[in-house]
Amino acid sequence: MKRARIRNKTVSFIISVLIALGCLLAAGGINTNADVSQPELPVPALSDVHCASYCVYDKTTDMFVISLNMNDQIYPASQTKIMTCMLALDYLDTTAKLTTSETAMATVTSDSSVMGIVVGEKVKVSELLYGLMLPSGNDAANVLAEGVIDAIFEQYPETGTAVGPDGVNAQYFITALGDTRENILANRKIEAFALLMNLRAEAIGCTGTHFTNACGLHDDNHYTTAHDLTQMMAAASEYDDFKTLISSPSHVFQATNMHRADAWAYVKSTDYLLFDPWLACKTANGTDSHLVAVIGGKTGTTSAAGKGVTIYTVNENGHELMISICGIPAEYYFYTTMYLASVTAYGHLACWENDPVSVIPGTTGDYRTVNAPASEQPMFDPLHYPGDELTDYTQTGESSEPGTETTPVPADVTPAPDGTVPVPEEGSPLVLFIKNNKKVSILIGSIMLAIMVLNVVLIVRINKMKRPKMRKAGVKKNNRIGL
Repeated sequence: MKRARIRNKTVSFIISVLIALGCLLAAGGINTNADVSQPELPVPALSDVHCASYCVYDKTTDMFVISLNMNDQIYPASQTKIMTCMLALDYLDTTAKLTTSETAMATVTSDSSVMGIVVGEKVKVSELLYGLMLPSGNDAANVLAEGVIDAIFEQYPETGTAVGPDGVNAQYFITALGDTRENILANRKIEAFALLMNLRAEAIGCTGTHFTNACGLHDDNHYTTAHDLTQMMAAASEYDDFKTLISSPSHVFQATNMHRADAWAYVKSTDYLLFDPWLACKTANGTDSHLVAVIGGKTGTTSAAGKGVTIYTVNENGHELMISICGIPAEYYFYTTMYLASVTAYGHLACWENDPVSVIPGTTGDYRTVNAPASEQPMFDPLHYPGDELTDYTQTGESSEPGTETTPVPADVTPAPDGTVPVPEEGSPLVLFIKNNKKVSILIGSIMLAIMVLNVVLIVRINKMKRPKMRKAGVKKNNRIGL
């Protein structure tokens, strides 16, 4: 009777375990991998983008692809620093050091975005440029502006005939400001720099711009347009150092005489589309935009200006597109990146339709390695900029007629009959089978778990059944010894 009860309990326990496993399988299996992937996020339609203006300029063809109120006056805020950076690269040695003056810091308000330098600090120009473009430091902008004016008065003095990149020497500022050399250098360098900014703006084709400062601090007379911002970005994109700056996601500052240790500050780009350019790979209805790369850009925000961004991008057909979106109201600040992605996607699609010839393989999704949905996982690595060698990633075909799009194919991969490119997977056949058949792998895992549990249960039950026999055998032995 006792053995029968033990057998019944064992059978009941086994049945309970199997029922529990069956419930898990019915509910979808044992979840060994949580789904934390980035979902597909369609960009807004252009009609749903809330902003004062936008503009997409094709630098390659000198055409404006799409636009909205692109000639309307707006306040640029820190997008001003595109111009400041360009002029600093023209007039300053990036390895030289500039000393932060009291006049440079005098107009840095308490609500300004800053690099974090102080009066008397000696900082390399290259570090100031990172401080200008990544954390959008007003302090860095003013120090650079003063450095440029000092350089002009030293290299192109009013007494000489030599002129700088903008065709003027120090006499231009003395005449325009109606002041002496000494007073300009002591108190009015920022004003002089603004004059230089306006000279450059006119020279590169800006038609609605007037600057009064180097950093974008609000002033009713400090304004521009989306059209002009794309012209500034197009001109700045000619500088390799500028492209390095705007394409840098982050920077760690070197030690100075005031900040004695390296890494005294870590800064990141405020152009969030630089981190996730795949967002602009498709339009709102899912059409491929043919965007290949977001090189980088500059943001700007004040209460009067709203939020704006101007970026430099590349299309699959090799065209370089400058994109500016301005005047996003405060209640839509959180949508800035998605609005920018929308304008970028539609602008690139229009550019592609104008010239549908594949020059650079893939889209931004093909080059992303993090935070991209499954359909946008990388096909190529690393990201190639225009002009880089592509022989390792493309297969040269016989046809190269205009309008014929060639599919990029890795050298060791043969395209399928439908033109798709299979991506080879690594691992043994069993590993690949389990990897590609999740339901089967879940079922196998469940069965293995059940077998392990049953083995443990049976071992425990068998041991319990043996103990009474051992006790009885011991008693009989003792009795025999006692007799």
